[in-house]
Amino acid sequence: MATRAELVKAVGDRYRSADRRSKGRVLDEFVAVTGFHRKHAMRVLRDNRPAKVGGARIERRIYNEAVRTTLVVLWEAADRLCSKRLRPLIPILLEAMERHGHLDVESDIKAKLTSMSAATIDRALRDVKAATRKPRRRGVAGSELKRSVPIRTFDDWGDPAPGYLEADLVSHSGPVAKGSFAWTFTLTDIASGWTECAPLLVREQTLVVAVLTEIRKLMPFALLGFDTDNDSVFINETVRDYCAASNIVFTRCRPYRKNDQAWVEQKNGSVVRRLVGYRRFEGPAATAALADLYAAARLFVNFFQPSAKLAEKHREGARVHKRYHAPATPYQRLLDDPRTTDASRARLREIFADLDPVRLLRDIRAAQQRLVALADASSPAAMTEEPSAPPLDAFLSSLRTAWQSGDTRPTDSNKPQAKRGRRRPDPLIKATEQLKRWFEEEPWRTGRELLEKLQAKQPGDYPEGLLRTVQRRLKIWRSEQACALVFTGSSAVPTGIDGMATQVIADG
Repeated sequence: MATRAELVKAVGDRYRSADRRSKGRVLDEFVAVTGFHRKHAMRVLRDNRPAKVGGARIERRIYNEAVRTTLVVLWEAADRLCSKRLRPLIPILLEAMERHGHLDVESDIKAKLTSMSAATIDRALRDVKAATRKPRRRGVAGSELKRSVPIRTFDDWGDPAPGYLEADLVSHSGPVAKGSFAWTFTLTDIASGWTECAPLLVREQTLVVAVLTEIRKLMPFALLGFDTDNDSVFINETVRDYCAASNIVFTRCRPYRKNDQAWVEQKNGSVVRRLVGYRRFEGPAATAALADLYAAARLFVNFFQPSAKLAEKHREGARVHKRYHAPATPYQRLLDDPRTTDASRARLREIFADLDPVRLLRDIRAAQQRLVALADASSPAAMTEEPSAPPLDAFLSSLRTAWQSGDTRPTDSNKPQAKRGRRRPDPLIKATEQLKRWFEEEPWRTGRELLEKLQAKQPGDYPEGLLRTVQRRLKIWRSEQACALVFTGSSAVPTGIDGMATQVIADG
């Protein structure tokens, strides 16, 4: 391209100053060398501009800043979905947010938003998107009871009617699985992707049955099948007899084969961990906060969170080709499924008509803040005040600029937890300045030498047990000096560092 640009510049002057006949000969030469179309070559030589002009033409952009700003609000209100899931949700969100008075979008902007492709949405959100990432757990062996529960693999599902669910437990133990902590009981419908989550104060089979009974009252379809892993909290007489008495098909996956429960395992990550994070939650207060979070999240996830469902896959050698259905919410899949009853459809439409996605998202954020405050406090009684939800108008206005502050979920795993302060007085508080002066004068000294010097000056005040503390202080001071060397250059090297370098060379 650089050579072509030079050629255009050299030949262009000659072309523009030549007569009609000479221009034809110059043009023939130029086309033969560059391979350009003759009309294109004439324009290039006449205007003396590069063969290919790069960069976007602002005046020809279809989607202006107003469209992009509205798209950012919709993306935030949808809890930052990917473009392929956000695209089918945009008309639903626009209608719901306008119905509740959160948006007043002009007709041309609305038409552009609903016509945007997934790739265009990605490009429009490129500057505001932030990327983040996330870990995993196991099972238990069984007995005669376990063998009485039939195994169902991932390929055995086929196309079941709404009501066949996979179930799993997610622990909230934090970094250490010790003591008592809360759990999340997750249920996912195979046909629609409908997901229900409920907190458990303890991991106990009778509590699982009691919670399952309450969840069945909330689901828009009857529970027909209950598929679990091989955890003893599921594979027991209590759960088996409950399913038999309720005419529920009870099955289990193969041991140590998580893919047999791929539907619910995916929701453990995209719903539970995305909402709750990885902190430790224990006690009735945290369990109640989890219940408040899931009360709002179940409506937001099932009515306003599209997901892409696998349609088919086939293998060609080592490659596996997958085809997915168009992204849709569980609510939409249930309405479109011919096996859903008319009563269930009417009930779902009635619930959807009263839902406000922005209000639900605000309630989710407020519940997440309460969870973080409980998890990071030393005890529930130590909380000074419980975080409250902001006014709806203030929360809606914050969606326009929320992307500027990075991840907005208070429970995000990358957010730092509250640091625990010093639990005993600093034993070197009176000698720290003296030690630092000695270090600056003679930076090559070890922690042992500095402690011995301190002991000689003030005998009996500083025992041998402080050696590790002195060494830690020395490590901090040395790293500070290293940073000063890197960021201020050689002119800022302290005299002590020169002396240290001389000593190192002398020592070989």
